[in-house]
Amino acid sequence: MMPNRDRLHNIRKYCVFSLLVVTPVGFGFKLYKGSAQWWFNNYGAGLLYEIFWILIVFFILPKERLVRKIPVWVFITTCVLEILQLWNPFILQAIRSSFIGRAFIGTTFAWWDFAHYAIGCFLGWLLIRWLSML
Repeated sequence: MMPNRDRLHNIRKYCVFSLLVVTPVGFGFKLYKGSAQWWFNNYGAGLLYEIFWILIVFFILPKERLVRKIPVWVFITTCVLEILQLWNPFILQAIRSSFIGRAFIGTTFAWWDFAHYAIGCFLGWLLIRWLSML
């Protein structure tokens, strides 16, 4: 059995490797121009958005007991952000005025986002479950 410190190091290392894949692919989906662009720009990027946040939180808190809780809380948080897209106060409009702001908190409400968030959280859960077994 690997010592706990080495195990945490491995988990974090593979979280970083995963983030180095998920992040540019997610931004690539946001910027993609081509066949099925609407799906990649909106829903495909949403799947990867969930996985990104799950990996970030798991990197910070790589505890096996949190593997099931992290995707649930990421799902709840991103659903709240989705609902906030129906509200347009100045501060949210200011954040949404940049590409990064639009990428992180979105601009338009869509019911289909919830389904894609759920799928992304499921895939993110599978990933961190696998990482927690390393």
